Order: sequence, then C-alpha cells, then structure tokens
Amino acid sequence: MRKVALIPARYGASRFPGKMMAKLGDKSVILRTYESTVNTGVFDEVMVVTDSELIYNEIVNNGGKAVMSQKEHECGTDRIAEAVVGMDVDIVVNVQGDEPFTQKEPLEKLLKVFEGEEGKKVQVASLMQVLKDPASIEDPNYVKVAVDKNFNALFFSRSVIPYPRDKNVQSIYYEHIGIYAFRKQTLLDFTQMAVTPLEAAEKIECLRYLENGIPMKMVVTAYMGVEIDTPEDLEKAAKLL
Repeated sequence: MRKVALIPARYGASRFPGKMMAKLGDKSVILRTYESTVNTGVFDEVMVVTDSELIYNEIVNNGGKAVMSQKEHECGTDRIAEAVVGMDVDIVVNVQGDEPFTQKEPLEKLLKVFEGEEGKKVQVASLMQVLKDPASIEDPNYVKVAVDKNFNALFFSRSVIPYPRDKNVQSIYYEHIGIYAFRKQTLLDFTQMAVTPLEAAEKIECLRYLENGIPMKMVVTAYMGVEIDTPEDLEKAAKLL
C-alpha cells in the first residue's frame, strides 16, 4: 500500500488566528508538525496543503513539500481531498497542522487496521486516547467519542459522553485525536456529501461519515502530545517541548 500524509493548514483559525505560524520554541507550529510527521518514517510522502502563502513559504523554505489550495474549503478533509485527486495513493492520512508532537507508534497502529482480510472492510479510521482529567472531560474543546465493542465510533461530541447518571458505573472517556486515515476513494466521496445536521451542530466533521452510515474504526493510543487550539494550549506545548 502506498501511504501519504497530508497536513491541512489554514491561517485564519477562529479560536486562535495565526496559530500555525505561532512559535513553539525556535520553530513554528506547522513546521514542527511537518517535521515530526516526516520523522516517523511511515509514509511514502508528506505534504502540507494550505490556503496561506505564509504557511506555504514556511514549509518550502525549510526544505519541505507544500501545495496551495485552489478553492475555498469549509474543513481540512475537503482541503486534502482536492490535493489527492491526481495522486497515486492507497491510504491517505490527515495529520492536523496543530499536532506538533506527532509520533510514529500511533500512526503505525492506525495504518495497521487497513491490513489483512478484516482491514479490507475499513474505509476510514482515527485515533483516540483515554481522558481522565475531569476538567478536560467537561471541556467542549476536547472532542469525546463513544465506541461499540468492536471499537467502531458510535458518536462524537463536545459534550460529556457517556453522561455519568449512575455514579457507581466506571465509565471510560475517550478523547478523539484529530488524525484520520482514509482509503482514497472514501476521502473523495466525503467531499460529495453535504454537511450533515449533527456535524453542523457540533462542528465535528467526522460526524458526516456516521450520519451517512459509514463506520469509523477507532484506535486507542497512549498519545501524550498537545493539540493546539488556544493560546493556553501553546503554553502547554512549550512546557512539554
């Protein structure tokens, strides 16, 4: 299988404008994400897909690969789908541009679910980690996911799921990590689907798959990085760095 990582990166994030170019140590967030993804060594190619000349130049001027989007896009998945149309690829991994601590092991586990006879049934997969901090569980910036016994996603929400009505039940809370892997055609099909009601309400794009009846395989990882959504997250990342 030919495996490619595409990193969608827009400059104008609503909660933290310009976060991709924010400095994390001596490098920008987007450059650290690109370099950490390349350094995993699990991809045949890694590329940033952006609507910003500033981000494009940041990657290219540091020896990386980047491409400019030709259209306006509502979400990162639509952005990478445009770039992948003419590419010779089997599995496309969407690595979020605000994930500067991207690691090898979680990506290997994610790609492995596409292998073998059972893997042929998987069209799209993503990562999750156990969430234990009560404040994070209640924080809408942390997207939670509930899964079935086969680790297929049942629902994604910014609310607390499952809701702990029975305090005697030990519920497991999973945080969705925004790294996706798609078969190429599944990714292209996504762009032909209209935005769905739950997706629009929660502002979680992968709900579009579930609302269209497409299973999403979830992979548990012990990921210890920081997804940078706010200036406070950048401070956490600086401490981790």
